[in-house]
Amino acid sequence: MSPREKLSLNRIAYLTSGAANMYCGSCLHDNTLARALTSKGVETLLVPTYTPIRTDEEDVSIDQVFFGGINVYLQQKIPLFRYLPLFLDRVFDVPWLLRKATNRGLNINPRALGALTLSMLKGKNGNQRKEVKRLTNWLSKDIQPDVVILSNLLIGGCIPAIQQLGIPVIVTLQGDDIFLQDLIEPFKSQSLDVICDLAKQVDGFIVHSEYYKEYMQNLFQIPEGKIQVVPLGMDVENLLPGKPRSLASPPTIGYLARMSKEKGLHVLVDAFIKLKQMPDMQDVQLHIAGWRGSTNKEFAELELAKLDAAGLADCYTDFGTVDAEGKRTLLAGLDLLCVPTVHQEPKGLFALEALAAGVPVVLPDHGAFPEMLASLQGGYLFEPENSTVLAQVWQERLTDRAELLQRGAEGRMQMQSQRNAGKMANETIDAIRKLLS
Repeated sequence: MSPREKLSLNRIAYLTSGAANMYCGSCLHDNTLARALTSKGVETLLVPTYTPIRTDEEDVSIDQVFFGGINVYLQQKIPLFRYLPLFLDRVFDVPWLLRKATNRGLNINPRALGALTLSMLKGKNGNQRKEVKRLTNWLSKDIQPDVVILSNLLIGGCIPAIQQLGIPVIVTLQGDDIFLQDLIEPFKSQSLDVICDLAKQVDGFIVHSEYYKEYMQNLFQIPEGKIQVVPLGMDVENLLPGKPRSLASPPTIGYLARMSKEKGLHVLVDAFIKLKQMPDMQDVQLHIAGWRGSTNKEFAELELAKLDAAGLADCYTDFGTVDAEGKRTLLAGLDLLCVPTVHQEPKGLFALEALAAGVPVVLPDHGAFPEMLASLQGGYLFEPENSTVLAQVWQERLTDRAELLQRGAEGRMQMQSQRNAGKMANETIDAIRKLLS
């Protein structure tokens, strides 16, 4: 008998963090997983926190937001808002208002953000205690789930209160460390201390790679038996490859990620400038797509200006933020995709999207990427943050575009068998049962 058959698991409440009107890899993953779990007979309610989610597939989240960003901020800054009646709070939690308020992203003072993060982690002992009570009342009276899943530990201040209801809590770790790194002291150290205490109370954790399992075990002091690896999956058929890439068209490199420093946009730009100075690379084009918002707008504009200053204004296309159709159009025109992240990526959904579309990838040799490509094929690794080496890898691969086509086809085949949404859902159910058994 498999672990999936041993423990009753009929309803899950899955708390996911909205990303201020941005297409976010975690939101995309959570939405896909919730839909796939429901299709497997486990009713999964996807519950947005902070803001509504934004996804380029069918949005299966409920039309209700907990820990609404406006209320959370006002309760942090103005003590009066910690005592307003519930019907007034609901005014600020209306999804359309949250979307409008965060339309250009959020840009909060680093010290204010640190204090808010620490308060949220304190749960019933923080300034947002009223929000914790609202969530637990809803879970106990209206939903009564068999388990609650949190999309990250940064919203984990509510964990002790949920467990007091007799409901187990599983946390998916998929980028918590990146947020913590950006906090200033003393809030970074204080938040990490509180998180380590919360980690002791969590019933179990799920991560998407062996790399991230080891890293988060050390960072959050998680015992070996409390963490399971479920490789990231997706709806592969939503990214069917288009017509076979014509070798008569200009060689084209693509970038599909947030246009930020941590995603390595500057490494990509520097490498492209060097590539264009190499023999037989004059025709190569660069197609860039991704969210920038208020936080990364200046950085992205400066990097694109470097391309213009190098005389390459006619050699790149800025697609901006793309929806599902725009993503398919972008990928259909690529020989390879490269997102040369500076930080060690825990997920790399963009790489899976490219492989699902039959596009090979060139990725830095760190984070989750080495084990991803060892499993799926379909790509190449290079020395992280080395734009000279990256340009050389591009040149070598673009001189044999037929081999790139073959490598992309291999990647798609592996995606269909190993990383489809149904397989991810089954493995998630098994992981939950193992953690709770």
